Amino acid sequence: MIDEKKYPVLSKVDYPSDIRQLSLPQLKQLCTDIREYMVDTISEIGGHFGGGLGAVELTVAIHKVFNTPYDLVVWDTGHQAYPHKILTGRKEALNRIRKFGGISGFLKRSESEYDTFGAGHASTSVSASLGMALARDLKKEPRKVVAIIGDGAMTGGLAYEAMNNSGVLKTDLIVVLNDNNMSIAPNVWQISNYFTEMIAHPDYNKFKGQIWDLTGKLDQFGDRMRKIAVRLEHGIKAVITPGMLFEALGFRYFGPVNGHNVHQVIKIFEQVKDMKGPILVHAITQKGKGYKPAESHSQRLHASTPFDKITGKAHKKSNEPVSYTKIFGNALVEIIEKNPKVVGITAAMPDGTGLDILKEKIPQNYYDVGIAEAHAVTFAAGLATQGIVPVVAIYSTFLQRAFDQIIHDVSLQHLHVVFILDRAGLVGADGPTHHGAFDLAYLRLVPGMVIMAPKDEAELRDMVYTAAEHCTGPVAVRYPRGSALGVPLSDGFKKIEIGKSEKLTDGDDIAILAIGSMVDYALKASDILKGNGINCEVTNMRFVKPLDAERLDKIASKFEKIVTIEENNLPGGFGSAVAEYFIDANYKNDILRIGMPDEFFDHGTQPELHKQISIDPESIASRISSFIRSSKSTEKAIL
Repeated sequence: MIDEKKYPVLSKVDYPSDIRQLSLPQLKQLCTDIREYMVDTISEIGGHFGGGLGAVELTVAIHKVFNTPYDLVVWDTGHQAYPHKILTGRKEALNRIRKFGGISGFLKRSESEYDTFGAGHASTSVSASLGMALARDLKKEPRKVVAIIGDGAMTGGLAYEAMNNSGVLKTDLIVVLNDNNMSIAPNVWQISNYFTEMIAHPDYNKFKGQIWDLTGKLDQFGDRMRKIAVRLEHGIKAVITPGMLFEALGFRYFGPVNGHNVHQVIKIFEQVKDMKGPILVHAITQKGKGYKPAESHSQRLHASTPFDKITGKAHKKSNEPVSYTKIFGNALVEIIEKNPKVVGITAAMPDGTGLDILKEKIPQNYYDVGIAEAHAVTFAAGLATQGIVPVVAIYSTFLQRAFDQIIHDVSLQHLHVVFILDRAGLVGADGPTHHGAFDLAYLRLVPGMVIMAPKDEAELRDMVYTAAEHCTGPVAVRYPRGSALGVPLSDGFKKIEIGKSEKLTDGDDIAILAIGSMVDYALKASDILKGNGINCEVTNMRFVKPLDAERLDKIASKFEKIVTIEENNLPGGFGSAVAEYFIDANYKNDILRIGMPDEFFDHGTQPELHKQISIDPESIASRISSFIRSSKSTEKAIL
């Protein structure tokens, strides 16, 4: 139970029905309690933070005015939805959020009836809520449907496709734009920039102040003049705010409203609740609101590891190796310093992809396109037609959103675009929406695509260099989230021959073919097996496409049993590629494919998840031992 003295109102609120009984002063205290509870909890365990602090009043107002869960509320991603979780029966579970076996950091339909639509990727809320609204109409139900979307998500084209369709269909739908002028990094939403600059311009405010002062001296005539001035100001705002755009898309526009004045937000929701057709409420909020270290942080503490509550600074970790992300970021800067035709492209994730280093050191070669992965890829294709070498750095799971562009705009035209896939494999606390489980499969089927995966950070540097400087068509490099292995790094780069693997250990009993992050696990498993008298030949395959045919032929002739290991979904992945090669060559070897089973996996630490699906070194060794003992193992494929 949470402390009643510390959180006097929140301690009495378990579900939205409790909120509807509260007075305005109690609602204000509830907002204070939620912020304090989030700071106390997330500072201890880490998690998404700034977005939720900025959405507290919006969340309270929505659950106050609308009859949730009967009325359907759709949140865009889950970064802003921690207060929603707190108020919908999960406040006691917040201390296990994003932990193995705990609640999700995102919206999850199986977790709560209040989570109406699962989302880890941005810009989906309006599309989903429109579908719900039309389903409501078909079933003739009196439900209200509300979508809450951040201005960062408004950089994604999907949001505008949905809004355009909403304007055509004209069904009842309320969209709340949570506008804090921030996504994860400083926003690139031009409409928001335009609005902010115009309203804040000194000349505009000076003129407004002078008119107001002048009319105040003119008695009754002055009062009439002031009323005219107010109407004029509203007319100017209609032109210079996003209202004009949203009205053109078929929405009735209300706002901007102060998103931190719970009374005002409740009032406007009550006003629009029963209106017909598509409605857009524009709320101005501040990411990180109410916690000074977040308000002053460059990312408003969007997401954080455990941190000091007073200072907001992350707790110092032991001397861990540098992350793969930073290794890539530094390598790309070195490459661009020697070849200015290389550029970096991110989809609103400069820090997460390591391109923040390029942004700081060589900003003219850096592009942030917003949360618009499909545009990022076609934009890169356009650059490539003119002899520029674009390096598109996008998380594995987010690049899925640009699959058609990879095929149609890049590969079909055989353009030299480098895809850097961070967070490949199991990513940990972000869970199934962010696991990079499918990239080897969805990229492997693309004609002309070269796919590499480094065994460590030194090989990552050389692969990035090889991809940028020594390839001619599309090429992808994928690597895992988190700290690298800590191997020494040499100055400069070495070219890696395309499609060539490397043998790491000799052995006569069984061959292990590993790719990427699983090479280290394969070596550890091999050491375990060696202690049991089994000698393994371990090969770092390096390339999923093209495969090292010469190496595979030698292995097929030497070993009866062969094991493939990958941190990717098994269907269509690296093991499938090897099996297909063996089938086409009419080899009869026994193959055991180890990887991620054909299902989705929840959140937890990477080691916890690896153990859960039996791809940790100990489990790998055990599975190989069983495979060797039985020629008819249920895990193997006989080819």
